Amino acid sequence: MLDSYNRKITYLRVSVTDRCNLRCQYCMPEEGIQLLKHKDVLSLEEIAEVIREGAKLGLKKIRLTGGEPLVRKGIVQLVEMIKQIQGIEEIAMTTNGILLKKYALDLKKAGLNRVNISLDTLDEGEFKSITRLGNIKDVKEGIKAARDAGLTPIKINVVKTKFSNKQNIDAIKQFCKDEDLNIRFIKQMDLETGDFSVVEGGEGGNCQICNRLRLMANGDVKPCLFSNNTFNVKKHGIKEAFQLALGAKPLEGSFNHNHKFYNIGG
Repeated sequence: MLDSYNRKITYLRVSVTDRCNLRCQYCMPEEGIQLLKHKDVLSLEEIAEVIREGAKLGLKKIRLTGGEPLVRKGIVQLVEMIKQIQGIEEIAMTTNGILLKKYALDLKKAGLNRVNISLDTLDEGEFKSITRLGNIKDVKEGIKAARDAGLTPIKINVVKTKFSNKQNIDAIKQFCKDEDLNIRFIKQMDLETGDFSVVEGGEGGNCQICNRLRLMANGDVKPCLFSNNTFNVKKHGIKEAFQLALGAKPLEGSFNHNHKFYNIGG
C-alpha cells in the first residue's frame, strides 16, 4: 500500500480494547472512562479478518495495543489467529506488563514475537502515583517472564513529562543496561494541540518515514494519531476503509480533537 506521499504502509497498530487495569495520569482520568459497548467492539474473528484483508494489501507487521491488550478476553487466541495469516511477518505488543507473568509463555507459543513494556519510573511510590493502581513488582516479574519466554528484544517505553525526575530516569537507564533491555523515551504528547516529537531510541513521531495505520477497537481505521479522520470497516467495508485511510493520511500530524490515547493505543 502506498499513501498519497508515496510512503509504503506495512504496519498496523491494533487497539483490541479500550479497557485498562491502570489509570495512568497522562492517559486516563482517575474515575475511568465511558467504555465502548460490547456490541461495538470488534470480535476476535473480525479483527483477524481486517488483518487478513490488510495483509493482501501489503501489511506485514502488527502491533497489539489497548487500552491494555492483556485484559482483552481471548488475546492469546487472537495472536494464534494472526500468526496464521499469510504475509504477516511480525506480531508485537505494547503492554503495561502487569499481566505478562501470566500470559508471556502462552503468547510466545501462540506466535507473538516481542513486547514493548511501559515503565516510567523504578520508584515504587512514584509508580503507584503515576499509575494510580499499579504495583511495580508485577511489571518486573512481567519483564522476567517475557525474557524467559523469548519475547525479545524487550523494549521499555518511558514517557517523559515536565515532572519527570532526572534521578529516576537515570535509574531506569541503568536498570535497562543491567537487564539488557532496549529503552525508548517518549515525550508526553498532546493530541489537542498537536504537540509531539520523534521517539528517542525509536522511529515513532517521524512523519517522513511513517509506515503505519491504526485500527481502533470499534473498527475505525485511523490514518494518523494526530488526525481527526477515521473510516469504519463495518460502514465502508474493510478494503475501502483502508483505501480511504490511505488517501487521508497526512504528510505530517496536526491535531486530534476526537479521540484519546486510551482508545487509540498511542
